[in-house]
Amino acid sequence: MIKHLLSINQLSREDVNRILDTAESFREVGTRVIKKVPALRGRTVVNLFYENSTRTRISFELAAKRLSADVINFSTSGSSVSKGESLKDTALTLQAMGADAIVIRHSSSGAPYTLTKWVRASVLNAGDGTHEHPTQALLDLFTIREHFEDFQGLRAAIVGDVRHSRVARSLTLALNKMGASVMLVGPPTLIPPEAPAWGAEVSHDLDGALPKLDVCYMLRVQRERQRQQFFPSVREYSRLFGLSQRRVEQLPEHAVVMHPGPMNRGVEIASDVADLPRAVITDQVTNGIAVRMSLLYLIVGAGDGPPRAAAAEANLQLPDPELQEVAGA
Repeated sequence: MIKHLLSINQLSREDVNRILDTAESFREVGTRVIKKVPALRGRTVVNLFYENSTRTRISFELAAKRLSADVINFSTSGSSVSKGESLKDTALTLQAMGADAIVIRHSSSGAPYTLTKWVRASVLNAGDGTHEHPTQALLDLFTIREHFEDFQGLRAAIVGDVRHSRVARSLTLALNKMGASVMLVGPPTLIPPEAPAWGAEVSHDLDGALPKLDVCYMLRVQRERQRQQFFPSVREYSRLFGLSQRRVEQLPEHAVVMHPGPMNRGVEIASDVADLPRAVITDQVTNGIAVRMSLLYLIVGAGDGPPRAAAAEANLQLPDPELQEVAGA
């Protein structure tokens, strides 16, 4: 497979299916009394987070530990970064310590790509600026696949602060790759001009879109990334683009509601809507561990030998032998 995961565009449709199939195999590990397999024993995974994170960092940490890897969590507070150390010097330090994989989240778009120039370790993008968040898109695909037989012809809307969302870009690219159609919905000020080039339709009418959807994906309003006022008030935004109980009733019965978290209850999604059975938000969190286990295994662990042999040691049932093609590289 690829050495680094920096963008959804690096993956073919076949690659995505293999990642999701492998995640299905690893998902069973989370149901065991002892939630560990030895697939990455002896490997070191560094979580290099320059931005605050709860779900993504803990998900990667759990994924690596369940694969028996050694995990180092690195945050800027209390580190040499707070003393002025550059990303390059931090990278070289981690390289000297023998890191096998570096999971990076950074406020600057392109930081993971730059990191690959300085380290021999595999680099996995856990979110860079407003660019991409490929592992979030993959866990979202995994969650959607649990509820629908095929991505082909699926209708999804990504609603809210698209301009500042790295999830929106990655998920749009991923859904298009798998054959789904995507609509980006939000106020004109929060839809970037380049959005149609991602392969998505653009709309500013949430009520008109809801009855046609299979997936309604709500985005958080990222006030911390906004340098100016993009809408008059939170109340007006919630009235026009918030998913209320009334709006949920406009969705088809089979449609699911998703959110990458953390949620602003009462802003982009009503509190009672977030707790509905059709809201699969906690499923996304659970599935994130299995998908990240799959990525770490395929990118970091499977290159030393046939993946089926490693899976046998881990007491797993992996998909058919085609997996060897994506795992060995």
